Amino acid sequence: MAGLRTGQGILRRKPIEQIEEGAPSEQLTRTLGLWQLTAIGVGGIIGAGIFSLAGAVANGTAGPAVLVSFLIAGIASAAAAFSYAEFAGMIPKAGSAYTYGYAVLGELAGWFIGWDLLLEYTAIVAVVAIGISGYFGFLVESLGAELPAWMMGAPGTGDGHRIDLFAVVLCLFIAYLLTLGIKNAARFETVVVVLKVLVVLLVIGVGFFHIDTANYNPFFPYGVGGAFTGAATVFFAVFGYDAMSTAAEESKDSQRHMPKAIVYSLAISMVLYVLACLVLTGMQNYQEVDKESGFSTAFESVGLGGLANVIAVGAIIGILTVMFTFMLGVTRVWFSMSRDGLLPHWFAKTHPTRHVPTRVTWIVGVLSAGIAGFMPIGEAAELTNIGILLAFVVVCVAVIVLRYRQPDLPRAFKCPGMPVVPAIGVIFSLWLITFLQWQTWARFAVWFGVGLIVYFAYSYRKSNLAREEREG
Repeated sequence: MAGLRTGQGILRRKPIEQIEEGAPSEQLTRTLGLWQLTAIGVGGIIGAGIFSLAGAVANGTAGPAVLVSFLIAGIASAAAAFSYAEFAGMIPKAGSAYTYGYAVLGELAGWFIGWDLLLEYTAIVAVVAIGISGYFGFLVESLGAELPAWMMGAPGTGDGHRIDLFAVVLCLFIAYLLTLGIKNAARFETVVVVLKVLVVLLVIGVGFFHIDTANYNPFFPYGVGGAFTGAATVFFAVFGYDAMSTAAEESKDSQRHMPKAIVYSLAISMVLYVLACLVLTGMQNYQEVDKESGFSTAFESVGLGGLANVIAVGAIIGILTVMFTFMLGVTRVWFSMSRDGLLPHWFAKTHPTRHVPTRVTWIVGVLSAGIAGFMPIGEAAELTNIGILLAFVVVCVAVIVLRYRQPDLPRAFKCPGMPVVPAIGVIFSLWLITFLQWQTWARFAVWFGVGLIVYFAYSYRKSNLAREEREG
């Protein structure tokens, strides 16, 4: 091992060609094919963005221009997606942006982005669980049933609300599913993604015939700035491929399949997002769109209550795939950081027969359940955006650096328009960050400060590369 690293101290990094998978007890099994990877990507992208956030942004932030919000977020996301695709073809290992940053920019950069993603992905799982719970409440009410108020939402979200119990149960269920093994879990994910896409197509196809173009006027009721603010809010809904790329080490032919899966999943999802937003804001005035179960209430408003119930059921089932993708992502980042010694190796141990990191999976399940049960969706959503945008900045910068540092390194996929395309990803991401609330910055600063303490108190001395540095 000694001598493989390059750089010293916080800048030490391991050559890409020598990134290893660890001891047998710290290895994952390669079972995923191209379309399973694509399904995981689509599963991570399509979900809360359509069924929950589209309504929330339309009513209060962007109006009908929510469509523009998704397009802005999609452009920034596409620029970063090409950068991710290039790395995925070179480094078929778990960890995604964390691993890429560690290999190219050094240990501190890798730690920063990995620590960042631990919070962001966990919060996303919680946000999505809260979104599903909103549709669950709509469905229960439409069926004439009444549940106790204490279990229907986080404190402060409604009269008598004490905990969002359904969201808590969902988080724990996804954790259980992921502990069954990646092959079985991916099969479930693929089936549910197909059902979800069919529901979205049903929404678009039927809703198209109930569009009232008068609802598009005014198109920018909150100004152009409202559309950009909306883009910063919905951004996390268009980057599920990032979490999907953490499964590179579980792909059968990652160097060929992962870049394709990233591009395919984003392209499919953006087409569906644009069409769905047109239908939502065309069917109902933006001021009347429900912030939690937008499409169900929109269809109910045009006399299609029965279809509204179908949509609610489809949303509940379909958004599960988003939770699956991001919980998969955070557990693989945590696993990869632990295997590299930046966190205790205890977390990197996999199940002896299922070969998945069950320890971190259950920890993430409990943490996300806590956030989902006791935090309003708006506050939880704001936790997710700044870190992901910064992750995109790191990956886009790293792909430029590596292209010039090692131009002859074998690449199964090359980011087009180098360095303009990744630079666009950097600019858009930094721009969108400026639209986030100061509270988001404050929470991030606290988390980052804690991360620096952990890094210099533990990770700097305990990492595998630190051990090599002392030995060599």
